[in-house]
Amino acid sequence: MLFFMHRKPLLNALDAYEQLYPHEKTAALMRAFALSTTECFKRDNLEGHFTASAFVLSKDKKRLLLTQHAKLKKWLQLGGHADGEPLLHEVALREAREEGGVEHLTFLESNPIDLDIHEIPAHKGVPAHLHYDVRYLFLCNDEEKISISHESLALEWVPLEKISLYTEEVSLLRVIKKISYL
Repeated sequence: MLFFMHRKPLLNALDAYEQLYPHEKTAALMRAFALSTTECFKRDNLEGHFTASAFVLSKDKKRLLLTQHAKLKKWLQLGGHADGEPLLHEVALREAREEGGVEHLTFLESNPIDLDIHEIPAHKGVPAHLHYDVRYLFLCNDEEKISISHESLALEWVPLEKISLYTEEVSLLRVIKKISYL
């Protein structure tokens, strides 16, 4: 039983997500992966590992903070590796603070707003692998205080209706659609 204890918060979040989005199959795939290895939160598990994303909305809920990712050269949401941390909502919060410099955040939803499994291409000797990304929605209470990190080329508050001008990432656009229903 101790074998699964550190994954209990993740499994609970996946259950809650399935209740909200019963037609999506990603939660079941993530659950199977989480139960298949004790190393699911560690980036050195090259089969794949859990990551967390932070979708940070402006106070008026009309803009999203996007980062132009330095390595991938794409406009994306903030986020990153769990690095052994099983509380993925805390990972998302940490990544928003590290990558965007935003300190004053409020969870808009306690459950994930989205789940995504995507392949990361091989890079600098690390083979291609899967990211099991659990995504949370935040409200930024002080959007003037953002600062770019070394992981980004740029940071920008983008109006929700203009996100598609910055990215064609299907999973990011899917979250924008979910946000519009809130």
